Amino acid sequence: MKFLIVFVALFAVALAAPADSDAQTLRSEADVGPESFNYEFETSNGIKENAAGQLKNIGSENEAISVQGSYSFVADDGQTYLVNYVADENGFQPQGAHLPVAPVA
Repeated sequence: MKFLIVFVALFAVALAAPADSDAQTLRSEADVGPESFNYEFETSNGIKENAAGQLKNIGSENEAISVQGSYSFVADDGQTYLVNYVADENGFQPQGAHLPVAPVA
């Protein structure tokens, strides 16, 4: 049940982004199981997203979901921005050429 709630929350975040009212869905695929999921979609305004998640340590007190994915979009400046990420028991860890990086301690 926890897995389904997390998946629905991630999907809701993706859908909650401001939408271009003229954008069309070009491709949308999803495979959701009780212990894993993957999905990808692409829209006519340049948004692309994909993610795959796996439930880990099933049935233990350390049960967690691990998700790897990426998304890209065309910003108002005309550039396409790409973010690759991992989301797991260590939190959301995005990487992208446009994102700031913390200095090495």
